[in-house]
Amino acid sequence: MTIAVIDYGMGNLHSVAKALEHVTHENVVITRDARRIHGATRLVLPGQGAIRDCIGELERTELRGMVDELLARQNKPLLGICVGQQMLHEHSEENDGVDCLGFMPGEVRRFPADMSDESGNRCKVPHMGWNLVHQHQSHPLWEGIDQNEHFYFVHSYYVEVEDDSVLFGATDYGRVKAHVATGRDATFAVQFHPEKSSRAGLRLLENFVQWMP
Repeated sequence: MTIAVIDYGMGNLHSVAKALEHVTHENVVITRDARRIHGATRLVLPGQGAIRDCIGELERTELRGMVDELLARQNKPLLGICVGQQMLHEHSEENDGVDCLGFMPGEVRRFPADMSDESGNRCKVPHMGWNLVHQHQSHPLWEGIDQNEHFYFVHSYYVEVEDDSVLFGATDYGRVKAHVATGRDATFAVQFHPEKSSRAGLRLLENFVQWMP
């Protein structure tokens, strides 16, 4: 088995690869080579920074078409991380509007700049640090992870979906409920960083390595 971390120039590639190597003896590669990606048994789509840049780099490296094809086939597990989750949905408010990959329904919205919690305390944007994740429905990637477990976040934008069938986890930040785990078929995606989320994050990656959708 080979796990391919798709290298289009954006995301914590080496941190993700190292975390995967920690939970499996299988081969983990960081690559943009089409043959190696097609030959892999599992895929990771990372992302970091501005979503327009991420989409632009996918196109510049000529990986956009291949990612679209892999998503359409759904013949191998794929894990999206951070902006990698956002890109899988339809549209983002960032940069005055960006069309995303459109694999799942949902919009990417920005946290309000003047947001406060129910006690009136101002919430900083970007949302940075540990926050609990409520599992909206069961999934093999939640196996062995407690309900309302804490994961590590760094983001100013969040996914919002209306279709409950693709919603697997949410977190409350201020007065916003961010849909931070979404999925469909053989694809699962999270806004948080499992590679930075200690035991729970490593368990999620281990579950991904063992997942047989």
